[in-house]
Amino acid sequence: MTALLLPLAYLVGALPLGHLLAQRRGVDLRTASPYTLGLESALKRLGFGTLLLSFLLDFLKGYLPLLLGRALGLGLGELLALGVAVYLGHLYPLFFRDPWPLRAKGAGVLLGVLAGLPLPPALGMVPVALALALYALTGYASLAALALPLGLFLVLLFGGFAPSEKLLGLLLFLLALWRYKENLGRILEGTEPKLGEPLPLPSEKQVVCAFLIHPLTVEDFWQSPRFRWLRPLVRLGLLKQAWMERLAELFRPMKVGEVRGVKTADGREVLCHLISAPLLPHQIKGKPDLAVKRAIQGARLAKELGATVVGLGAFWSVVGEKGLRVQEAVPGIEVTNGGAYTAGTVKAAIPNILAHFAQSGKDLKATTAAVVGANGVVAFGIARQIAPYVGKLILVGRDLERLSRAAESLRRNLERKGEAPEILVTTDIGAIREADLVFTATSDPNPVIYPEHVKPGAWIYDEGVPPDVHERVREVPGVRVIPGGVVRLPGQARATLDLHFGAPDQVPACLAETMILAAEGAFDRKSLGGEVKSENIQFFVERAEALGFRVVE
Repeated sequence: MTALLLPLAYLVGALPLGHLLAQRRGVDLRTASPYTLGLESALKRLGFGTLLLSFLLDFLKGYLPLLLGRALGLGLGELLALGVAVYLGHLYPLFFRDPWPLRAKGAGVLLGVLAGLPLPPALGMVPVALALALYALTGYASLAALALPLGLFLVLLFGGFAPSEKLLGLLLFLLALWRYKENLGRILEGTEPKLGEPLPLPSEKQVVCAFLIHPLTVEDFWQSPRFRWLRPLVRLGLLKQAWMERLAELFRPMKVGEVRGVKTADGREVLCHLISAPLLPHQIKGKPDLAVKRAIQGARLAKELGATVVGLGAFWSVVGEKGLRVQEAVPGIEVTNGGAYTAGTVKAAIPNILAHFAQSGKDLKATTAAVVGANGVVAFGIARQIAPYVGKLILVGRDLERLSRAAESLRRNLERKGEAPEILVTTDIGAIREADLVFTATSDPNPVIYPEHVKPGAWIYDEGVPPDVHERVREVPGVRVIPGGVVRLPGQARATLDLHFGAPDQVPACLAETMILAAEGAFDRKSLGGEVKSENIQFFVERAEALGFRVVE
């Protein structure tokens, strides 16, 4: 009899009743989950009646199979097995592959299973009392839900029940623990919504966006409390870095932090969820299919978190044809690689860089400058901006014929104004070794400038995303590497993680572009693919200034 009831219980658990109810009422449950946004947020999105009815349907999914089992005379152990089967069906419905059910948590199902077990009333109330106490003490709905299977397991463990029943209780708890692991991680990081806190949802006063990040080195793993406990094992050699990297490839994207306190000049607040798929740069470059898959999953998570825009940071910015494939896979959220405002920050920063260079005792008219990546819109814009001030200009690109035509046009324009420097066009990166001042803005996923390419004492402005300058270049005597595209956020802004941009309120321009897009709703201005339009660059420069974003020079 049990063998027949187990598949039936699984099928009942797999029924997407709450999803279908919300769908009939025009609500997408993927953007209204109390375990993603918090209970109050879900209430706001769904309404009390819809949320209550959805919870009741889940409760019945857990309760009815056990009620049938009790009517057929099954014992506690067999009923627990039915409970595990119905919960598995809810978590992993094989015939319904939509991303929402695959992320369902099932607190209502767990409560239904608990109600269907033939436990003495005093023992049956222990899990409920534990859940209520945890919710009252912490304000976390996810902890309260997890307390239900935990309380049941403790009752079975210390209540004199059979070993098989204890084992099934443990299995039910472990299933719930695995499904709630993301919530537990966010609790450790202080970013899980709790009772009474401001809702992390778009409103008239608040816009919500998300930004996809990744660790630059293994040390960045330890910024998150959910991974920090592994650090001693790595340092002692008990856990090799290669094992850590292989383990990281198994993780789906997760929310690991926030940028909080951003307040624009017109009074709007911006909340940005920081989402990480913990792949290192060489893994993103070396496994492009996996990288695209994780970027798409990250965009889906951003949508579930209520974000209207998701930005692709660092090496994510070049994944999937610079975001094009991610946008195609997740049309329900706007995707940007941040290229337009990144280019705009160059326009704002270059005059001051030239002024500081001249103040260091250098004669600009006797200076040789180089621009790397000059076939690109951003880099050639730099060339146009600095050409009138330097004595010699070296343009490095991949398409020599096209670059030569552009250089000739630039030369003629400057000659008419009497400002033309000597201009050299080449595809050889080694030519920049004679340059005192180097500007680089390529989209190459690998470094293009190494120590052997650089003149001692040179200044290098690196606008590349990811960086064009190899880290060993800093070891060349006198070389100064200036990271481009760093923006100071308005308001009392701070990131809960170290983003490696010098201060908690300083972020890359691509993240700032994500925030500006969310604030302005000008989604047609987003940066996708390799093309960056000059009118979009100007738009972000002007709107950033108006909203209070400031380029760090």
